[in-house]
Amino acid sequence: MEMVKITLPDGSVREYQKGIKVIDIAKDISEGLARVVVGAKVNDEVVGLKTEIDEDSNVTLLKFNDEDGADIFRHTSTHILAQAVKRLFPDTKLAIGPAIKDGFYYDFDTEHKFTPDDLEKIEKEMKKIVKEDLDIERFELDRDEAIKFLKDRGEDYKVELVEDLPEDAVISFYKQGEFVDLCAGPHLPSTKKVKAFKLLSVAGAYWRGDENNKMLQRIYGTSFENKKDLKEHLERLEEAKKRDHRKIGKELKLFTVLEEGPGFPFFLPKGMELKNKLLEYWREVHKKAGYVEVETPIILNKKLWETSGHWYHYKENMYTLKIDDEDYAIKPMNCPGGMLIYKNEMRSYRDFPMRVGEIGRVHRHELSGTLHGLMRVRAFTQDDAHIFMLPEQIKDEIKGVAKLVDEVYSTFGFKYNVELSTRPEDSLGTDEEWEMAETALKEALDEFGLEYKVNEGDGAFYGPKIDFHLEDCLGRTWQCGTIQLDFQLPRRFELTYVGKDGEKHRPVVIHRVVFGSIERFIGILIEHFAGKFPVWLAPEQVTILPISDKFNDYALEIQNKLEEKGIRVEVDTRSEKIGYKIREAQLQKIPYMLIVGEKEVEEGTVSVRSRDEGDTGSLKVNEFIDRLIDEVENKK
Repeated sequence: MEMVKITLPDGSVREYQKGIKVIDIAKDISEGLARVVVGAKVNDEVVGLKTEIDEDSNVTLLKFNDEDGADIFRHTSTHILAQAVKRLFPDTKLAIGPAIKDGFYYDFDTEHKFTPDDLEKIEKEMKKIVKEDLDIERFELDRDEAIKFLKDRGEDYKVELVEDLPEDAVISFYKQGEFVDLCAGPHLPSTKKVKAFKLLSVAGAYWRGDENNKMLQRIYGTSFENKKDLKEHLERLEEAKKRDHRKIGKELKLFTVLEEGPGFPFFLPKGMELKNKLLEYWREVHKKAGYVEVETPIILNKKLWETSGHWYHYKENMYTLKIDDEDYAIKPMNCPGGMLIYKNEMRSYRDFPMRVGEIGRVHRHELSGTLHGLMRVRAFTQDDAHIFMLPEQIKDEIKGVAKLVDEVYSTFGFKYNVELSTRPEDSLGTDEEWEMAETALKEALDEFGLEYKVNEGDGAFYGPKIDFHLEDCLGRTWQCGTIQLDFQLPRRFELTYVGKDGEKHRPVVIHRVVFGSIERFIGILIEHFAGKFPVWLAPEQVTILPISDKFNDYALEIQNKLEEKGIRVEVDTRSEKIGYKIREAQLQKIPYMLIVGEKEVEEGTVSVRSRDEGDTGSLKVNEFIDRLIDEVENKK
């Protein structure tokens, strides 16, 4: 009897008969474990519970709360959704249906337009499918058999997917009851485990994301192991809707997007105050960290973009134009211009490290269907910086950037996690360069004391990178900060410096952003704070509310005193009742309301009402100013 050795994550080794199924390993460890596992990682490949193991392997059993486990669970949910749709609307053609973060979707081609009522009917049918406890079985066909099988079923989109695969590809399918779908898997063993799910919405989606293709209908849903977790998730979604930056941005008059410029946001006066405070803060922390600031042109000629490689690899995302019969492009990123600034004069090893920042406006052609408020736009401001250095300076510079990122995110109260992405298969540069770079990045993160996850093979083709994912108050993560080591642009642009030996050498370059896109960061802040910005950041910090017109002069006098100290303040001189003015200020989420009437005029005070705490009593005007300035300076 042939045996295989199974090594578990704790290092323990168990022996089983060759061909043992993953589920049987789980049962051998504990019946309780077998009830909650949804799949496994066998030698880093994610597999289903019915998978047989024929060789010595490292095995990690997956539960729903593992990322790969949730994907298996939700991938099965997409098949239950598609089966329900096919039962109710038999003429529907299937496109694709992946698991995504916190849920899943499936794209359908049908003449029927899905409505909210249809989603309820589909959910009801999905519940029946779950109750039927259908076994989910995998089978394989060769390419020609798969194409014939799918053509016979009228699944044109699936045929197209298979036709794009190599001639010798083995194609896998999954069957549950009468339903069969082309799929790489893996899946749960049966439909019965998917008991807590909800269909959320219908949206349009072009086949393969190409606007030249047919528009399909995409049904979004989510699923969980139990109803309690589903309920909590749906409550978070409701809270996210209330915090939608597009809704709050309109209510607070921060920005607008008009039909004359889809994807090109207009910042209104209060939005510009917010944006300028962020940029002012950016300049403050970067100056302190030894950066200089530059500005490069928005439009540069084709030759530059050929040198950088963008003309060949990124042109479909660039806006191009002709000037004096020459080809030019509006910059989609700041890096090439930064390289030209470096080349503008001869550099020496004594100049390093050179920390060069740019708050640069960039433009990228995004598909209209992907545009979303400030989160996905066609014009945005990147807080780029390029650090030019010697190889031995890499570690210290990475630590410096990590420290700066930590300071900035902590100021806004964000927690964050870090990912290190290493050399991909299709990479440029020597083994020595990559080893040096990856070691420097790892050592810098270790020495700075940052925990991080390694994404093997997920680096950029030109160098490894560190990504910072910040977490907002709803637990959502946003990839903002990035540190990328680059071997390619210094080569492409022939950057050099004169070393101690008097010879020319190539510098090492780090690209890094902290906010990423200022516009997107503002969108994140709006949703994180639900528009209730901290005082230092609030576009309007104080509103003065006279009880009646006869106190307007006193209110204006206080406004002058506050403005002299740099406080952003307005006076509400409308002939409205004070209760109405307070409600309006509360809706505008202004941090402080100063109410003035007879008593305040006589005593030289203001009655202070806080957005968050309500009435806090009377204060002398100067005392209020001192407290506010302290709050602003300490960014409380």
